[in-house]
Amino acid sequence: MSNLVTIKRKINNFNKVINVSGDKSISIRWVLFSSLAKGNSKAKNLLMSEDVLAAITAVKKLGIKVHVSRNECVVYGKGFDGYNYKKNLTINAENSGTLGRLILGLLINTSNPIKLIGDKSLSKRDFSRISKPLSKFGAKFILRKSKSLPLVILGSSNLKPFKYFENRGSAQCKSSVIFGGMRTNGTTVIKAKKSRNHTELLCRHLKLPIIVKNKKNYDEILIKKVNEIKPLNYKIPGDISSSAFFIVLTALLTDSKLIIKDVNINPSRIGIIIILKKMGVNFIFKNKRIYKGEKIADIKIKSPKTLKAINCPTKLNSGAIDEFLIIFLVAAKAKGISYFKNLDELNQKESPRLEWGKYILNQMGVKSITTKSSIKIYGNPKLNINKQIIIKNYLKDHRVFMTSVIAALSFGGKWKIHDKDSIKTSFPNFLKIINSLKDSD
Repeated sequence: MSNLVTIKRKINNFNKVINVSGDKSISIRWVLFSSLAKGNSKAKNLLMSEDVLAAITAVKKLGIKVHVSRNECVVYGKGFDGYNYKKNLTINAENSGTLGRLILGLLINTSNPIKLIGDKSLSKRDFSRISKPLSKFGAKFILRKSKSLPLVILGSSNLKPFKYFENRGSAQCKSSVIFGGMRTNGTTVIKAKKSRNHTELLCRHLKLPIIVKNKKNYDEILIKKVNEIKPLNYKIPGDISSSAFFIVLTALLTDSKLIIKDVNINPSRIGIIIILKKMGVNFIFKNKRIYKGEKIADIKIKSPKTLKAINCPTKLNSGAIDEFLIIFLVAAKAKGISYFKNLDELNQKESPRLEWGKYILNQMGVKSITTKSSIKIYGNPKLNINKQIIIKNYLKDHRVFMTSVIAALSFGGKWKIHDKDSIKTSFPNFLKIINSLKDSD
């Protein structure tokens, strides 16, 4: 079967209702929390992507039984100190930075060395940004000179709390230190730049001894030792990051309407909604409710008549960090010059996404100017592509693939997009939903 997608024409307007896959961030965290729980935890709508399957495989290697069926996943937890694994263990995080960084926080008391590896893309990412703070607990790390995977962790039986200043807006690093603090006597204190807070919300729902003090520009998190975690039954809501592709597709078309059902609209994740509102896109949240601390809603969107350029406030960056590639497409059609800055974290993802954003825009004929951490995009409301574009060799970054598909369907041209299988890491049924939108009512 070909791993190439060819798109030769734009998509027609549509009026549809869809569901997207379960939230990846919550799915991975559910697996990890459930592996620590005492008793059986059940999840419905768990995202069955390669990243989540890697998390399931990882906890299995740590001695935790997991059963996956068509409609449900069950993790048979043995308690907070229930991991039981052989010496010379290797855990493969595959493509998942969330799994790779968070699981290190769970392993800081391991008495045997554990090796962490990943795929080609993950092995290019900086893991010193989490090994440095975790080493302050007393764990030891062996990394390559490039500060990347593979690494080896050797834990300590005498973990010591410390104060950690997380200034990048990395929810992965923050969450890993939270997990480490849960194994440590005393109080671990984190002063963290605002970022997604799924870990904190799960801690609150499970009534763990973790206090979050929300300040204006940062959060202060106090973590005490955890002795027991209760089983966690969860119906995973739809992923806002997956929804973003269909939101932008609707925004770039004319006379289209879309409702996305049961989406997680956690305030730390809806940066794309706030940014697109400023650019002239109208949203309505319907059927809003709270579920285990998370805000859930149906998102209704219709195509705007015009799109406005934006000088994007940097305070919105962390809440939209996974969506900037797709936001750049909106800026490409907006009237005026859009400016996005302080995007250093964008190049800490599966690929150097800021560079790929510029590359895709350049292929589309859209002028942009970039620095190491910023991009100016000169929008063209009448943009229409009439040439062939080939996208390949992007370290199989799923968001590069999906952004390219949305660009092809929105602006035209003949696109050849390689590595279709990249979507298996986060959104396996992406193309299935795309095809459902192509069907006329």
